[in-house]
Amino acid sequence: MKAYRYLFSLYLAVLAGQIHAQQTTVDSLPAIHRLKYTPRQLYIPGALMLAGLLANRGGQESLKMEVVEERNEHMPRFHTHIDNYLQYSPIAAAYLLDACGVKSRTDVLNRTAILIKGELMMTALVSAGKSGFHVLRPDGSTHNSFPSGHTAQAFAGATFLSTEYGERFRWMPYAAYGVASGVGCLRMANNRHYISDVLMGAGLGVLTMKVAYWTHRYKWGRHRQQIRPVE
Repeated sequence: MKAYRYLFSLYLAVLAGQIHAQQTTVDSLPAIHRLKYTPRQLYIPGALMLAGLLANRGGQESLKMEVVEERNEHMPRFHTHIDNYLQYSPIAAAYLLDACGVKSRTDVLNRTAILIKGELMMTALVSAGKSGFHVLRPDGSTHNSFPSGHTAQAFAGATFLSTEYGERFRWMPYAAYGVASGVGCLRMANNRHYISDVLMGAGLGVLTMKVAYWTHRYKWGRHRQQIRPVE
């Protein structure tokens, strides 16, 4: 159980760091609030990706193999499909809140453009990683284990949801990244990914969505006044 305790502690640390990283600064534009880049926002995704690369190394005594061994010993028949749906739940929640009239940081046109940009970047990098590293999945099915696409999707969505609603609802990052972390855990519990795959996927998901916000030019809907969420 030592490996599971380590894994649980690691996810708590990642979640806490992400929540702290959400305290970002904004510059005022004529119609919206731009998410401002600061170097410290790279710390968490960078640390996650570095940890994923380091954990991807090693033989049978490595951390990633120990986690797989613990899983096979204690829950060998575990299987669920819920992670296939949970990965998209943060994005669904963002648009559901908008449909219910809850104001977000960004208007719907610019927000959707940012989401599409982040999704394209995330998908491209995950696909390149899977093809380049060619890592066999722990269940022996295919050679596209590293990084985890489900986890990258979940953390990209969590970053999107937290950025849009984290200022209005202080608990939102806890919920968003909690769900994303749950997706990563389920991918390992399903024996579809190593912990290294999940860590790298989480870092890529966070980074690509943040880059989408940092580089967006806000060319749509500038004639409409965007109300900044109440803290």
